[in-house]
Amino acid sequence: MSSESDAHVIERLTGQILPAMGLSATNDTSVDLSTLAGRTVVYAYPRTAEPGVPSPEGWNEIPGAKGCTPQSCSFRDHASELRAVGVENLFGLSSQTTDYQKEAAERLHLPFALLSDADHRFKEAMAMPDFEADGMRLFKRLTMVIDDGKITKVFYPVDDPAADAENVLKWCGENPAG
Repeated sequence: MSSESDAHVIERLTGQILPAMGLSATNDTSVDLSTLAGRTVVYAYPRTAEPGVPSPEGWNEIPGAKGCTPQSCSFRDHASELRAVGVENLFGLSSQTTDYQKEAAERLHLPFALLSDADHRFKEAMAMPDFEADGMRLFKRLTMVIDDGKITKVFYPVDDPAADAENVLKWCGENPAG
């Protein structure tokens, strides 16, 4: 997927119906994004770092790899504003395990669940862009706005992870669901 153009990723994902499959969530539930009514925002990110554990070799040189914590914190800080413009569900998504994500969700005080696609089923079903680092297959950073199980907007690439939530908030405010 790494050779696919940014425009093609956006074009290919926009309008897709999400596959019916449960994703393990940090709130001890299984979430099937295809069944959620209303507007849902899902930001896919490579991985959150574990405190005291060094990042993979060359991590900071990989385009789009760095910034997962600022991105999550930005969505945390804008969660109530997103709800005010009609976002009913908000999730982060990575290929890390739920146990790993639980630590991050608690440490970052996230008011929403993180979803795990550790087996890559969702990423593969959606043909989402990914990359490999230190033997791990990781999501390339992107954000999807989903209305009633169908992707209506894709933000990709996300060049400034800390500003992602603000960009999504602006778009959702200008483009109400329904």
